[in-house]
Amino acid sequence: MNRKLLVGLFAIGLLVAGARLLAAEQEHEHMHSAGVPTPATDTRQLVRFPEPLREHELANMRDHLMTLQRIQDALGRGEFEKAADLAEQRLGMSSFKLHGAHEVAPYMPQGMRDTGTAMHRAASRFALAAQEAGATGDLKASIAALSRVTEQCVACHAAYRLN
Repeated sequence: MNRKLLVGLFAIGLLVAGARLLAAEQEHEHMHSAGVPTPATDTRQLVRFPEPLREHELANMRDHLMTLQRIQDALGRGEFEKAADLAEQRLGMSSFKLHGAHEVAPYMPQGMRDTGTAMHRAASRFALAAQEAGATGDLKASIAALSRVTEQCVACHAAYRLN
């Protein structure tokens, strides 16, 4: 290969590497300015669970998220009773046994337990609001009640992180 070609390829490589570094720095700055915690700025309280319970709790949270999506879908279809049943059985006060709350609660700080209980109570209140929406056709109260559920999820995830 001739020298000019090698110098040109080297220069292109430097430009590509520089562009990648700049993009990574811009993404980091975007995440930081958007309030997304980075490992260096994450001030949430670390909560340590024994590994099997950690996996169990993460699965519970994924189930909660899936249930919220299914509830929204049911509301969108006008299936208020289905939305209410999902909320109460999968998220509400009736779901404690299903999700093994008694097993993980001892590892949670009091604030995390309180936020979780508030989420479960809000889900039970949503279930009642969804049933009422089925009778009246007015979605406003049920949507507001569902927002109280996700508000607790956001509060917990903003304050705590699992090991």
